[in-house]
Amino acid sequence: MTREVRAFAVTVLTLAALGLAAGLLWSGLTPRAPYQVTEQGTVLADPTTQALIAADGWFAVITGGLGLLCGGVAWFSGRRWMLPVLLGLCAGGVLASFLTLWVGSTFTLGAVTVEAAAAPGVKIVPGALKLTASGVLVSWPLLGVGFFGLLEGMHGYRESPLRQPYGGLEP
Repeated sequence: MTREVRAFAVTVLTLAALGLAAGLLWSGLTPRAPYQVTEQGTVLADPTTQALIAADGWFAVITGGLGLLCGGVAWFSGRRWMLPVLLGLCAGGVLASFLTLWVGSTFTLGAVTVEAAAAPGVKIVPGALKLTASGVLVSWPLLGVGFFGLLEGMHGYRESPLRQPYGGLEP
């Protein structure tokens, strides 16, 4: 029982650490939307900007790619404790997605360039990263668990006696 709990905990903690690194990567790669400073606060300077969509796209690509990578590594390394590793992959993927969102929206890395046509005397500042499509939060656990299941299904089919004609028996 303790080995299963340890396999679960190691999987969740590993994915959480990857989530922190993914947040820094997301912050470094994603362009920022330009905001205009007004008396009411900051408002979007360019309503036609694609930076908000780009933030969602980069988040999905980074977390989805890491989900596929983690699913493959978890399947190859967790052969003895499949269920705890799979559950850790699911829970750790959710935790890693939220950590990626938190770190990426809290810390600003890389060169932040803001391009927007502003009237003279208007201050333009880069905005913080945020997700406008919250559905991309499930890309890490969904792709990780899905790829794990795909690998297990292919392995189970290859080893199955039902793959042979008549179930491996002579007619």
